[in-house]
Amino acid sequence: MNKATSRRVTANLALSLDGRYNGRGGVHDFSAFAPYVTTEVARDQLTRIWEGATTALLGRVNAQGFLGYWPSVAVDENADPRDRGYAKWLVDTEKVVFSTTLAEAPWHNTRLVNAPAAEVVADLRTAGEGDILVNSSASVMKALLSADLLDRLYLMVFPEIVGGGARLFDDGLPSSKWKLTHQETGDLGEIALVYDRLR
Repeated sequence: MNKATSRRVTANLALSLDGRYNGRGGVHDFSAFAPYVTTEVARDQLTRIWEGATTALLGRVNAQGFLGYWPSVAVDENADPRDRGYAKWLVDTEKVVFSTTLAEAPWHNTRLVNAPAAEVVADLRTAGEGDILVNSSASVMKALLSADLLDRLYLMVFPEIVGGGARLFDDGLPSSKWKLTHQETGDLGEIALVYDRLR
């Protein structure tokens, strides 16, 4: 890889069987996903996503929602060690939050940006080391899929058809080919998948 593309851009998201990342109730409706997010397979996938990452990209909705949850997990000695590991990483790591409305950063070690995701990622790739993780933020993922800038997808697929809600893979995306590099199935039928972009 040349200097401009030396950092890998990864993204993680949980999807229903019909490709939705939330339910009919809108951006905060994860009721169909709740039974699966604390399984062994899901927690192992959670660890997998952040281990090589040094920068987290978040949309405003996720940044504000995560702030209300993960910092307390980071200091909870009774929390699952995988949840705690992710929480500590998220609190401490460099965060870039995309927002057109926030006036100040909601976390420490956070930079607010009001710019196209593709431009921000192009800049981030030229400096530093480690993966750039789009952290469960579908709006940012969609922008980078449209620009063909994602190198790895971490997907959790849960065996539920929710019948409504937003989809990750919209019509009109550029064609791309991916290689399955990891697959694991849990007792509830949840599947952890890792796909690498073939270029």
